[in-house]
Amino acid sequence: MASGSETRREPRRPSSRRGLSGDSPLLGGSLDVGAGAEEPRADKPEFDAHRDVLGMPRRPSEDGADGRDIDPRELRGLIPSAEPGREVDDWGRSQRVFDAMAPLLDFYYRYWFRVEQEGVENVPAEGGALLVSNHSGALPPDAPMIMQAIRHEHSTPRPLYMLGEHWFKGYPGVGMLTNKIGLVAAHPANAQRLLRDERQLALVFPEGQKGSRKLFWQRYRLRRFGRGGFVRTAIAAGVPIVPVAVIGAEEAMPIFAHVPLLQRLTGLIYFPINHAFPHFGLAAGAMYLPAKFKIRFLEPVDLSGYGPDDAEDVALVQSLAEDVRGRIQAQLNALLASRKSVWFG
Repeated sequence: MASGSETRREPRRPSSRRGLSGDSPLLGGSLDVGAGAEEPRADKPEFDAHRDVLGMPRRPSEDGADGRDIDPRELRGLIPSAEPGREVDDWGRSQRVFDAMAPLLDFYYRYWFRVEQEGVENVPAEGGALLVSNHSGALPPDAPMIMQAIRHEHSTPRPLYMLGEHWFKGYPGVGMLTNKIGLVAAHPANAQRLLRDERQLALVFPEGQKGSRKLFWQRYRLRRFGRGGFVRTAIAAGVPIVPVAVIGAEEAMPIFAHVPLLQRLTGLIYFPINHAFPHFGLAAGAMYLPAKFKIRFLEPVDLSGYGPDDAEDVALVQSLAEDVRGRIQAQLNALLASRKSVWFG
């Protein structure tokens, strides 16, 4: 029994009146406080409360300490390589779903729209490229037909990803299906990974909703190509731009009028009136008119002479965007001038 003359151990007090001390085990401090504590083993790493498991890899410095800066381009090797036997890729594109839809897409491509293409060889056989096209139709059929043209007519068929607006995700059925066939949310990070890191083909419609909601009397009059975001994307990724002109979609799914009140009540991005909607409901999505499609792939716009800093030059970006828009509009005018019939070409 200890004598009263022995000095008692003073109780440990927190260094802060507001809470625990910084070396408390509850705040990540050492667990070997007090008698009988287990000595740390060499094979058991100490707990680090400030370790970030999601942090970027650190490059070792010359003196053996961990560095904090790393060039993102050096991380390209961390991206998994393509797996031919894998049915769903990292973007959610399902080859099984695409193959199941292929007969329907082929029917529209070969027999309903009877698509004629020119210049598909301008699409690069390898490496990244950004395809830029006009957009039209209440439920635009242009993207699937461009996709099928590359799939059937190109000497080296490649998957084509479509950079679409985020509103697609708000419609469960449409969002899931379009994602399975290659729709990717249009975000700069997604575009850079697709084009620069994975060296894929991507399709974008700079007109956006302004193109697909055009009335019939406004057909084939290109809207403004935004603020040139697609040009900045291509420059930053170091890939060419391939302009694409499409006619036929304006007549396949025309819009005669809009009903703003029903648009607000239904939550749709627009409520069109045409030959099939709204009286046939959801079935209108498959009621395209058999207009003759013509797709013309133009010569690529080489952007290899520009550097990353040029992507921030507003005047340059806007000038290049207007140049691409002018090329597409000129080809649309030429295709329309040579067309004798909406239905037979």
